[in-house]
Amino acid sequence: MHASSLSSSSKAEPEARTSRTRLGAATIKMEGTGSFGAGRAGGAFDPVAFIKQPQTVLRILSWIFSIVVFGSIVNEGYVNSHSNILRCVFNQNDNACNYGITIGVAAFFASMFFFLLDIYFPQISSVKDRKRAVLAELGFTGFCTFLWFVGFCFLANQWQRTSSDELPLNQGADAARAAIAFSFFSIVSWAGLTVKALQRYRLGTDMSLFTTENIEGIPNVDPYPGYPTGSGMETADTYQSPPFTESLDSSPKGFQVPTY
Repeated sequence: MHASSLSSSSKAEPEARTSRTRLGAATIKMEGTGSFGAGRAGGAFDPVAFIKQPQTVLRILSWIFSIVVFGSIVNEGYVNSHSNILRCVFNQNDNACNYGITIGVAAFFASMFFFLLDIYFPQISSVKDRKRAVLAELGFTGFCTFLWFVGFCFLANQWQRTSSDELPLNQGADAARAAIAFSFFSIVSWAGLTVKALQRYRLGTDMSLFTTENIEGIPNVDPYPGYPTGSGMETADTYQSPPFTESLDSSPKGFQVPTY
């Protein structure tokens, strides 16, 4: 009986330890390993792989497009056609130029900020902090896409209303067309960033990823070895009948039943 109980406990203990190991691995997984599209926190930074990411490419393009938009308006977006006062090339509507410059500068700094955040993001170990960062990016990129759409429609409408008399020798015409064109390109790039942020958010909230199978860095746990032979505590694979279970004769040898 004692050997049988030891066998059962020796088999149950490795299973319990394996279960605890898997539970701990799942906890590590949920604390920032492979969540929200980033790898294990504290991992080595690979600049080549980072640059090749579609999100990084879209971020750089958005940064360049914003420079073209506000740079074109600032440099050649104002002309003095019939007076010494500078007027906006977009139908002499200063609000159009101011809107283009404002959204261009805002997108320029926002692209730099989120570019640096992308570099630092894999170092964030807390899932809650990663979720906040992804939600902030999702909200801002979606809002910025809407602003670029409004800006494109606004600039295109004002440029359509601009007469040739207001722009002698087509002054600022190339700058106006460039601002309109790259405003449209900015809609595409920021919409792509919004989609990528949404994918990262869905990836982070998909609990099917937080499984205990194929977890990196968790070694396989082997069961405890059995007791060595000759130690007096060998385990038995099958149940053995207890001692003193031999069948007893109803009439032992040498004993005679008395007759009365």
